[in-house]
Amino acid sequence: MTPTETSVVGTLTGISSMATRAVLAELAQAYAARAGVPIAIESVGGVDAARRVAAGEAVDAVFLASDALDKLIAAGHVRPGRVDLVRSPVALAVPAGAPRPDVSTEAALKQAVLAAPTLGYSTGPSGNHLAALFERWGIADTVRSRVVVPPPGVPVGQLVAEGRVALGFQQLSELMNLPGIDVLGLLPPGAEFITTFSAGVAAVSPHGDAVRALLAFMASPEADAAKARHGMAPARD
Repeated sequence: MTPTETSVVGTLTGISSMATRAVLAELAQAYAARAGVPIAIESVGGVDAARRVAAGEAVDAVFLASDALDKLIAAGHVRPGRVDLVRSPVALAVPAGAPRPDVSTEAALKQAVLAAPTLGYSTGPSGNHLAALFERWGIADTVRSRVVVPPPGVPVGQLVAEGRVALGFQQLSELMNLPGIDVLGLLPPGAEFITTFSAGVAAVSPHGDAVRALLAFMASPEADAAKARHGMAPARD
């Protein structure tokens, strides 16, 4: 990008769900240092992010779970040309120092869920998966009153650390660096869930070329190490 283009673009803005907050911050900083383009990405609850984009909020780039982004593209709020960035697995955690239940198999995980006095998962893809999993196991009615859904923007791990949730489920990227919790690992085979997070150019953005250059960097092999540091894998794998 030339100095002229940089001066015309100014700051590129974006909105994302919380799951990709840390990795996007690192990649945005790296790209800004390289291209000389300031980047400001706001991370909020995924549902709130999609609502704001649909309402026409003035942002340049949108980072969401692929299915949520597809809906915005279909509705004309994001331009065609989805760029898949990362694959993010769901993990589970207990308060630091608490007994660590066996969650190594699907059957063991089901028993751990039934034994937990409180359960936590967020809205969005991972929460939908857990709700469907409990339905498939036939325990949805049994555990419904124990489920704590955090407000938008509050990580499940925070509720686990505070002792308000005994067994919490969320993207590994959101749990792995939180103090006050012990991460038990990923969901076992048969119950596992991986979300693909993708990006696109907001329909209202006047800086489409600049955003596409940013997204090309974020999807390139140069970004792989940062993704691994945040518990994610490149979406092309």
